[in-house]
Amino acid sequence: MIMADKKTAQKGEVAVYKFYKVQGDKTTRSKRDCPRCGKGVFMAEHNDRHTCGKCGFTEFLHREQYKKSPKNSKSSR
Repeated sequence: MIMADKKTAQKGEVAVYKFYKVQGDKTTRSKRDCPRCGKGVFMAEHNDRHTCGKCGFTEFLHREQYKKSPKNSKSSR
């Protein structure tokens, strides 16, 4: 039985250049590093937590901290 080659939807490439900010001669990381995996593995920023996509490590934020973040400013429905 010959199976046809199925094309799967490919995910877009990760834009690593967005994880760093350049100011003059210095570069700074704009995202957190995973404490388990080490440098080079960035954590995703959710509304109430930071999560590592490689090992699954999760740090939850306090309610006061994520209520004040500008990322959560959604228009009321």
